[in-house]
Amino acid sequence: MPSLSRRQFVHALSGAAALAGLSRGAQSADYPSRPIRLVHPYGAGGAGDQIGRPWVDKMSSLLGPTFVDYIGGAGGAIGTAAVAREAPDGYSLLLGNGSTQVIIPLTTANPGYSVDDFRAIYRLISTALVFAVHPSLPVTNLRELIAYAKANPGKLSYGTPGIATGNHLVGESFKQQAGALDIVHVPYRGMSQAANDLVSGQISLIIGVMSVQLKELGEAGKVRLLAVTTEKRLSGAPEIPTAVESGMPDLRYEGWFGIFAPRRTDDAIIDRIAQATRLAMSDPALLASYRAQGLEPDSDSSPDKFQRIVEATTASLAPVIKSIGLSKL
Repeated sequence: MPSLSRRQFVHALSGAAALAGLSRGAQSADYPSRPIRLVHPYGAGGAGDQIGRPWVDKMSSLLGPTFVDYIGGAGGAIGTAAVAREAPDGYSLLLGNGSTQVIIPLTTANPGYSVDDFRAIYRLISTALVFAVHPSLPVTNLRELIAYAKANPGKLSYGTPGIATGNHLVGESFKQQAGALDIVHVPYRGMSQAANDLVSGQISLIIGVMSVQLKELGEAGKVRLLAVTTEKRLSGAPEIPTAVESGMPDLRYEGWFGIFAPRRTDDAIIDRIAQATRLAMSDPALLASYRAQGLEPDSDSSPDKFQRIVEATTASLAPVIKSIGLSKL
């Protein structure tokens, strides 16, 4: 076989690169030409399902056939890792959240993926955490809760849906910012059981995702909602003050769910999905369906904006995770 000169080799290499670029461009121009899969890294029927399925329905009419693929396990890590290994062609996407994209990579030594394996496309919704207490507790706001906890060290406990959840990290951040409060963390397997124990008086405080159910419990006088962790009051519950208003300017946290793609996905494909999603998020019916669940839809997201949110969440949670000894080995 004749050897190639340096000039011939460079020419051949340039041609191969151009061919590869042309192939990617052709793929982008034709996108989508087959069904799109949205991997839901949890089981069917949860809050994430109520967020992802409406998006899938809208994409089916805007882009073409789109379906949900449930790959649960390991708190979302198994499904997330599966998408990280997929071809970056826009046909396997992830419904990710702060746990899968931030907390698991920060707290797990070998989750099977890195946050750098993904590109953010569009934040669909944000969620607020709310401090809710049993009505027998003699407090009506966060300032009074802090004063009560200081006067009664070790007597209060707070429930969350588990260790290393956003709820747990907000609880520990609250304790630190308020002066190392002695409040015991009680992890549950889910928020429903924690809320039930709060209503029955088994625990005196929970930090839960703001939901229609908690709002109704508050309106019925079965729990007292003290503050939400968003920077601004919620449109669906404007009567509840924020933690910032309650004298804790650094106690801010928003959970979120959004669409992600494997890292090397072409810009044109990312933009196509983002534009279709923005169009979907202008539908009043879709926005109303999200708000009816106590969620805050994001009608003004983009790949760049969503990426900055992911980075900001990482920056805010990493110090808390380290301070309570949850950093990965």
